[in-house]
Amino acid sequence: MGEKRLLLIINPISGAYDKRGLDKFVSQRMAKVGYNVETVYTKGCGDASLYARRAIDEGFDAVAVAGGDGTINEAAKVLCDSNVALAILPAGSGNGLARHLRLPIDAAMAVDVMAQENIVECDYCSVNGTPFFCTFGIGFDAVVSDSFAHQSRRGRFMYVKSVVDHFRNYTPEEYEIEIDCGNVIKCKAFIIACCNASQYGNNAYIAPAADITDGLLDITIVHAGSPLNTAMLGVDLFTGYINRSTMIQTFKVSKAVLRRKSEGLAHIDGEPMSMPAELTVECHPQSLRIFAPAHIAPFKPILTPVSDFFSDVKIALKHLFKR
Repeated sequence: MGEKRLLLIINPISGAYDKRGLDKFVSQRMAKVGYNVETVYTKGCGDASLYARRAIDEGFDAVAVAGGDGTINEAAKVLCDSNVALAILPAGSGNGLARHLRLPIDAAMAVDVMAQENIVECDYCSVNGTPFFCTFGIGFDAVVSDSFAHQSRRGRFMYVKSVVDHFRNYTPEEYEIEIDCGNVIKCKAFIIACCNASQYGNNAYIAPAADITDGLLDITIVHAGSPLNTAMLGVDLFTGYINRSTMIQTFKVSKAVLRRKSEGLAHIDGEPMSMPAELTVECHPQSLRIFAPAHIAPFKPILTPVSDFFSDVKIALKHLFKR
């Protein structure tokens, strides 16, 4: 069997960590398992999609992306329904898909996972034909995503600031949700999150039971409640206990249609945009090949988030002392 080909796409400005030397590290590590690595760098929005398309056209075996959720999504949406596998080298602020897959939130450490060559056939989802890989949402989280996108700085603190700034004055809206069997749910909701993966990123678990290999969407409705009860959901979001709240309604479907009174804000994997009043969301089973750890421990409320928090601290200290 001939040498395999890997295209490494690096976003040099994503995240807070220095990526100098990553290209050489990936080339040396992956050469040991039979890959010839070519490296390209993004310079702007859309570049990762163009590079991923080139990888398909030129017969590459895999594409590795070192960047944040936006860069990874650009490449992933092109690789869907192809034979080219995606390797995620997390280098962003949220890293939602990487965290769901239990990848190390460190690009260099994630290379070791890629070198194991364990590839999982994963689902992706779409809203009105636009792919997403973690979450699509309308309601308060879309407002927060829009605010966060306009902040001069990124990171968990600025995200929390956006939440606090908009929480007090946000008014829940009326929605109608039509699901697989023709049932229609009418509700006044704070958030409606349609999830392929379990979290938004930064260990915020909006759908702890989500599985990206089950062929189903996990829809989480956060019903309107008192300001205090709604605020308490923030604790549940980071401990993994959100499904136990009486304000939460969840169900698994392959397809759903969401309707609201008019067009408005939505987010696709944290990227805010204006979308129509009617939104068709569906799951596309086993349509994206992703390098992932061979053994993924099952999610456990509190224990998994605490473990992930200490892993994040350890990686942050590693990079701090490398400077």
